[in-house]
Amino acid sequence: MTDTRRRMRERKRLLARRVRALLAGGLVLGIGTTATLAAWNDSEYGTATFTAGRFDIVGAVDGTTFTNHPVGTPGALSFSTPFSALAPGSTVYALFSVKTANPSVAGTLQLSVSSTGGTGLGTYLRYGVRSIAGIACNATTYTAGTAVVPDNSAIGTAGTGTQAVAANGTSTVNYCFAVTLPAGTLNAAQGLTAIQTWQITGTSS
Repeated sequence: MTDTRRRMRERKRLLARRVRALLAGGLVLGIGTTATLAAWNDSEYGTATFTAGRFDIVGAVDGTTFTNHPVGTPGALSFSTPFSALAPGSTVYALFSVKTANPSVAGTLQLSVSSTGGTGLGTYLRYGVRSIAGIACNATTYTAGTAVVPDNSAIGTAGTGTQAVAANGTSTVNYCFAVTLPAGTLNAAQGLTAIQTWQITGTSS
């Protein structure tokens, strides 16, 4: 074997060893790359509990003692004299205060007429309602108030608009009722009675 052939074989063996070494290194490198794909992880979670609020209104005929007055047991309004012996030209006044209970969400109030009874005096009566600043309901405070039912309305007339009440009893709507037996009322009205029931409807906001 000549030296040339021997050198060529040596070169081929050396080249083959280098190729095998490169292939082996590539395999090791591939394994190492695959291993680094796995990673640690972590998570954060949020939760909440939801509870519905409530809406409740209470009333007071004296401006201070508030309680519920459900259908069938309305609060008795304390009209000024001579509400039990009305004569033509008489006007009597009564307070009814309403606010939200505590706890309660805020809302609005709407005055309406629930029923009119008695023996017929209601057909002769005229009335108006105003919201007033304090709990003194009389001719002076009524005049300074904000109209809820227009003056000289028939006794079955509902209120116009709504009145806002804050949450948790922090504001009060003081309704001042003024009921009149008009001057010139016929003699036929003598001795008749009227049983009037109003309703304050509250709506949450």
